[in-house]
Amino acid sequence: MNNNVPDAYSKLGDTEAVWQKCLSIIKDNVSWRAYQTWFEPIVAVELNQSALTLQIPSQFFYEWLEEHYVELLGKTIKRVLGRTARLEYRILMESSSNKQPASIKMAAGTASKTSHESNVIDLPSHLKDPSSIKNPYSIPGLKRVQIDPQLNSKFVFDNFVEGDCNRVARSAGLHVAQKPGATSFNPLVIFGGNGWGKSHIAQAIGNEVRKLHPNKTVLYVSAEKFINQYIDHAKNQAINDFINFYQMIDVLILDDIHDFSKAPKTQDAFFAIFNHLHQSGKQIVLTSDTAPKDLEGMQERLLSRFRWGLNADVQAPSFETRQEILKVKMGIEGIDIPEDVVKYIAYNVPSNVRELEGALIALLAQAMLNKKEIDIELAKRVMKNFIKTASKELSIENIQKMVCEFFHMPYDRLLAKTRKREVVQARQITMFLAKKFTKCSLKNIGEHFGGFDHTTVIHSCQTVENLMDTDMEYKEQVAELQQKVQLASL
Repeated sequence: MNNNVPDAYSKLGDTEAVWQKCLSIIKDNVSWRAYQTWFEPIVAVELNQSALTLQIPSQFFYEWLEEHYVELLGKTIKRVLGRTARLEYRILMESSSNKQPASIKMAAGTASKTSHESNVIDLPSHLKDPSSIKNPYSIPGLKRVQIDPQLNSKFVFDNFVEGDCNRVARSAGLHVAQKPGATSFNPLVIFGGNGWGKSHIAQAIGNEVRKLHPNKTVLYVSAEKFINQYIDHAKNQAINDFINFYQMIDVLILDDIHDFSKAPKTQDAFFAIFNHLHQSGKQIVLTSDTAPKDLEGMQERLLSRFRWGLNADVQAPSFETRQEILKVKMGIEGIDIPEDVVKYIAYNVPSNVRELEGALIALLAQAMLNKKEIDIELAKRVMKNFIKTASKELSIENIQKMVCEFFHMPYDRLLAKTRKREVVQARQITMFLAKKFTKCSLKNIGEHFGGFDHTTVIHSCQTVENLMDTDMEYKEQVAELQQKVQLASL
């Protein structure tokens, strides 16, 4: 090692040791977010004659460091290696004529002094002229290059049914659409089960942005398509084109990011895209079937960035929300369906909104093709063939579970030998419903509650009827439970 390098760094492995010392200083002078974004990806590759060479991932990365952190880097390297120390960059570039990534070397502090047309560095064509980048979403027939947003115009906020299950995600999405990139909800990560409305909210954001901010470039893309595009560009030695294209988007909506779990190389590209968009004040919207903290196979540096903004969960729609969803769909289609049929479909499709819509479409098709009125009998036949969950055999256990769910009570607590008012009341209502909707004997009903005799069941049923005559709130609760049990018995 050269004599200009301090003795403390004169052994093998000094390069990394020097850089780690620099990083410890840098950490104290920048925010944690800036450190993760702009310094963690850097790799120290060479230490020679007091010159530390850092490998950085892209030309854009180089320009950003030079514009925002060149003074900090310069002072830090001199502090660690002495006043004669200097910094150089090795910038990774894609070469169209070489299957291996090419690299160019630049001295620190030259970005502001050297134009892009100088002989110091020969930039790839897509960095010289962004219009030369191949646009995979161009709209045919237009002279001016435009990007097709890939949005479904039917997915808007006006026809999205809000409930307790999705209120936070919907409100955040509307907020983001009004001020894309200018809120603390960046990225906005919407997660939840399949068919619960994540994609609807995500696309509604895109459609709302296009309405409120027509000059902004919006793009909706599934993670699967994103991965396939990356693979195609990699085969053609055009990764820089791929990354640079996505860095031009103002609002990027990426659906089903859990698909990235088995695509580590694609994650590298998305990391570069994410950093650029976020630092440029562009909006990022992501959806996933699980919370970011539970995503497996995802790089930690990406997971940390997903936590920068808001993670909003979408839960399974409640019975009431499912009814409202069906009514909205009916309004769109311009049809009217009896209330008991709407409730029957909503009850028998417990979570998936897509299945809910499919059941409604199947019912309409059967009614039109067979020229029949839509009634509960037709609904029963359609549902039996469609989701295979109708025509359930109603049992005391079924009723017990429905009552427990209604009162948010553990099943074993309902069966416990206790005189606590809320438990006794739930048990009495369950016995009342079991007597009304099953053919079980009073003795059999009592046995399902830990061995009560038939007189206890009779007393419970009489108590429920008396309370219904005097307490309107109690009567409404029992009526709602009766309706749920009746739907289950159809």
